[in-house]
Amino acid sequence: MSLQLSYAEASASGPREQNQDAVRLVTPAPPLAASKGYLFALADGVSQCADGGLAARSTLQALASDYYATPQTWGVAQALDRLLLAQNRWLHANGGGQPLLTTLSALVVRGRHFTLAHIGDCRVYRWFAGQLQRISEDHVWGQPGMQHVLKRAMGLEQHLVVDYLDGDLRQGESFLLVSDGIWATLSEASIAGILRDEPQLQAASHALVRAAHQAGSQDNASAVLVRVDELGEASLGDVLGQIEQWPLPPLLKPGQQFEGWQVEALLSHTRQSLVYRVSDPQQQNWLLKTLPASRETDSNAGQALLQEEWFLRRVAGRYFPEVHHANQRQHLYYLMREHQGITLAEHYQLHGNVGLNQWLDIAQRLLRALGMLHRRNILHRDIKPQNLLLGSDGELRVLDFGLAFCPGLSRQDEGELPGTPSFIAPEAYAGTAPSVAQDLYSAGVTLYFLLSGHYPHGEIEAFQRPRFGAPVAVSRYRPDVPQWLVHNLDKALANDPTQRYETAEEWLLALQQGEHQPLARPRPLLEREPLKVWRGLALVSLLINMLLLAWLLHT
Repeated sequence: MSLQLSYAEASASGPREQNQDAVRLVTPAPPLAASKGYLFALADGVSQCADGGLAARSTLQALASDYYATPQTWGVAQALDRLLLAQNRWLHANGGGQPLLTTLSALVVRGRHFTLAHIGDCRVYRWFAGQLQRISEDHVWGQPGMQHVLKRAMGLEQHLVVDYLDGDLRQGESFLLVSDGIWATLSEASIAGILRDEPQLQAASHALVRAAHQAGSQDNASAVLVRVDELGEASLGDVLGQIEQWPLPPLLKPGQQFEGWQVEALLSHTRQSLVYRVSDPQQQNWLLKTLPASRETDSNAGQALLQEEWFLRRVAGRYFPEVHHANQRQHLYYLMREHQGITLAEHYQLHGNVGLNQWLDIAQRLLRALGMLHRRNILHRDIKPQNLLLGSDGELRVLDFGLAFCPGLSRQDEGELPGTPSFIAPEAYAGTAPSVAQDLYSAGVTLYFLLSGHYPHGEIEAFQRPRFGAPVAVSRYRPDVPQWLVHNLDKALANDPTQRYETAEEWLLALQQGEHQPLARPRPLLEREPLKVWRGLALVSLLINMLLLAWLLHT
């Protein structure tokens, strides 16, 4: 079931010549509404500034047009914040020496959740079961006589601070956005009375504006009402509604034609998936991924397959496989380009430990790929040598998005621990939510293994709950590794995620500058090689005792 809403708005200038309030209701097509939500916004331009109406209208125009152009994998608050910061800079720079100021309340409703962005003195209420609850704060000065003077507004300062509120929707509740031309004149009891007496949203919004002006409001008055008629889906499954319509492909055989594709070979057949090599009319090879017949009734598996395709479409670039649009498909599958090459796991089996120069090249490509992925708000959750393809064209590509996660869109069941045990970050074993830090830790284990053929905490078996001590320095296995690189990997593999690199870009910069950084103080030999130190001390002690014994026997 998709989210079902009713909504209405009303705005009037009142005694003033111009209406400097602006209202925007954006209801996109169902697929975009499912991924980005519905947007309802109210802005109240400040009349004392250069042009409050322009500030209000331009802010809502920028928000309405640009919000839906942001990556669909961005969280709502993340997208709103970036857009509002840019709009704030524009307002601050384009007032012609005078400020362009507006207040703003923007509500995004999606699935079963809402996100509110608020700055200034418009007010936002929730109306449910006859109760009115204010969920916004007035950003005004509290001193006597200054209660209507804004201390926060769009365009007021270069540094913008916006309040964000996330919450769960309740079926049957309404949200009310009003400018100060209404709430400064009508009490909350009066507002609640109008909402109670006028069940029709359009009638109620007009009644609020009319009542404010009849009660003596000298300001513009605006109201937006949004009612939740039916709750939507809570997960990305709503975006992938095609799953209910598409059957699995039949078992395909080499030489067979299937929906315009020439089947070349079955490359993989596991309990989780089937992968075929197919060719298009131009004889280009693609990989067709679908589910085995045993999972035909597993709707979660179907959703996961389509989610994998959805993620890959949104990270298109040199570090990821190309996905075919496949507009004519009638079955449940997706297609990605078959790139020639070998995985880093296969490369290690053939050639052993990677040389330092090649390792640095691989590390930098991997970090660029992860940076691109994380900027799109996607976490891979299974970075390992088996999922990194070293292409014959020289590119490194990240494969297998079956466990990918998008905060705010994806859902993770309690107790779920996706990934490969030896590459999972310590905090994930403790139940911490997926994060950028966990992807970077997996990258650290991957790069450590390529250098040494070992794992920093030893190999971890499935269903094992390991205890993490200090990771073994990679120089234990590769004495030729420079000290700066040892410390670089130590930081990436820190057990405490706050001690790791914050972003892939920060780690990449540290790698690029590594050879030019002053060498850190080498770790003591006892810390680096404790077993050899104690064995050496024991041997020296034994030799001394033997010499003493021989001396005593000859005296």
